[in-house]
Amino acid sequence: MIAFSDTICFADLKIPSMAHSSLLDQITERVERLLVRHEELQRTNALLSAQVSQLSHERDTLKSRLNVARTRIDALLERLPEDVTSTKDSE
Repeated sequence: MIAFSDTICFADLKIPSMAHSSLLDQITERVERLLVRHEELQRTNALLSAQVSQLSHERDTLKSRLNVARTRIDALLERLPEDVTSTKDSE
């Protein structure tokens, strides 16, 4: 088994010249496809990161608006007369 740190020397493999060329072409094609895929994944990752950032900002804005609304409702409830509040509780 070949480890990542091992170096492959095509001359040592004793592959006929035509097969060597074919193997090299296959490896080259595979590497080129991997590079294209890598670039696609980088673009996808950048788009997804931007989307996460946008949605996080939107979530934070909505949380803030919710807290403001809660505070306003609490203030309105405090202003209600006591008898209105107790009438609602007994129902």
